[in-house]
This record gives sequence, structure tokens and C-alpha cells, in this order.
Amino acid sequence: MSFLKSVFNSEKKEQLNKGLSTTKKSFFSKLGKAVAGKSTIDADLLDELEEVFIRSDVGVDTTLKIIDALEARVAKDKYLGTTELSQILRSEITTMLERHNAEEVKGFDVPLPHQPHVVMVVGVNGVGKTTTIGKLAHHYKRGGKKVLLGAADTFRAGAIDQLQIWADRVGVDLVKQQMGSDPASVAFDSLQSAVAQKSDLVIIDTAGRLHNKVNLMNELTKVKKVMDKVIPDAPHEVLLVLDGSTGQNAFEQAKQFTAATEVTALAITKLDGTAKGGVVMGISDQFQIPVKYIGVGEGLEDLQLFHAETFVGSFFS
Repeated sequence: MSFLKSVFNSEKKEQLNKGLSTTKKSFFSKLGKAVAGKSTIDADLLDELEEVFIRSDVGVDTTLKIIDALEARVAKDKYLGTTELSQILRSEITTMLERHNAEEVKGFDVPLPHQPHVVMVVGVNGVGKTTTIGKLAHHYKRGGKKVLLGAADTFRAGAIDQLQIWADRVGVDLVKQQMGSDPASVAFDSLQSAVAQKSDLVIIDTAGRLHNKVNLMNELTKVKKVMDKVIPDAPHEVLLVLDGSTGQNAFEQAKQFTAATEVTALAITKLDGTAKGGVVMGISDQFQIPVKYIGVGEGLEDLQLFHAETFVGSFFS
């Protein structure tokens, strides 16, 4: 418990509450209208709740799981009233998220499982991928890690320059080549440099193109094979960055990238200022991939480790 308190201190919780405020306001407004004038959880209310969750971008499949769980509780406890509804929802959603996220909360200062530990970051352009990499570098460096970045998104104009800006800002090394270079070559050079410099963490940026899934799959496969030649079993993590404000479009991106490569963790950004924070619940549940980080603001400290109970507690606070 003391560990969680250190990771999720009062300042972090305040940032989380602030970041989720728009989603909470939208969700509970819809929930309030659904329960208005009702004293028990009946079939009509369950139908309305189903609509509330779907309209909150939780996703159809996950919504049905939540409604089924509520129905089971109502069948077991015959006289459940709407006053208990929030507590029941909080419990059921936490349980659902913990199935995939129970082991993911680790501080940035905790020893990494490999040296160097290699993370390949994927995601379409515009989701906050470069910003997420920069913030991760900041957190891990502050946690005592020697961090190296690899600019393997060599196709998008400005991608290398943007990553260089973040590397300079955070104070970490960046391995790069010219725009249009082979991404696998950049990844190879990055891992060789990481080994030579005894880096603790290597974060490899990749191009976020979905116009041709076959090309994407081939490119990511090639990058992974080259990494494995330098460091066996690298990359150790494949982190998919999704823009939480895009709602259902984030589901489609997750579908495309999980088909193209083995995604092991999610970072969901831009949850501040959007009413679509329900995607955190739906995407983690539907794709059975842990959410590792969430972005709840533009500041360096607004990229947070994800913890299911803390997230749901903030959502229902």
C-alpha cells in the first residue's frame, strides 16, 4: 500500500481527477438522467444504462459485459436500489480492468527486467506518440535510468526533428539517420549504441502509417527481427499509443495494430478535455491488453502510470 501511495500521491490524484473531469461530467449527466425518478434497478433501467455506456465510448462488447454483471447482481440481491448503483458499477468495472492490469503498476525508479530494456512504440501520426516517448524518457531518467531514444520514424517530415527536441529537453541521447532511411537500420544502430553505452532503457519510435496494413506489418516485423539480432528477444515491449479523444476510432486503430504486430501494452493519451474517457475501459477489455500509461494533460507530469482501482476511483469520485 505504501508503494501505491508513493506512485499515486495527492498531487497525482488531483491531476487525474482534473484530467478526467470532462468524461466524468458527461457520463454522470447521462447516468443521472437514466436513473431520474427510479428507485430500483429494473430491466428498463438496464437498457438505459446500456445506452449510456455505449454513448460514452466504452464499446458494445464491454458494455454488454458490464450490463450482464449488473443483471447477475440484481438477480442475486433482489432489492437493489439506484442508490447502490454507482458502487456496484465501480466494483464491476474495477474487477474487469484488473483482469488485464493487475500487475502493471510499477514506479519509474523500479529496476527494469532487462538491460537494456527495449520498448518499441507504435501508433498513427497525431496520437501523441512522440510526446509520450519524450515524457517517458523524462520519467525514467528522473527515476535514475540511462535512457536512449531511436528515431525509426523516418518517413514523416519533422518526426526526427520533433524527437530531437524532446531528447534535448529531457537530456537523453538520440540515435537518428536521414529522413527516408531504413527504419530497421536506425533500430539496429540504436540498440548497438545502447549496449555500448550501458543504457538501461531504449525507446524506439516507429512510423504510424495505416494506409496499407501489409506494408505496416512487414515493416514492423523487419524492425523487430533486426532488434533481436542485437539483443535477443528485443523488443521486450511493444507499446501502442492511442488518442483517447477519438473514441471509437481508437478501437479501429487498436484493431489494425494488434493485427500487424504483438502489442503488449497501451498508452492512452489526451484524456483531458474529452468526454470519451470510456475508451480506456473498452479497449483494454476488448483487446485484453494492459493499459500501462494514461495522458491527462500537456505537462511532463501529466503522463501517469495506470492503476485500475485508482482510475475507476477517480472516475466515480
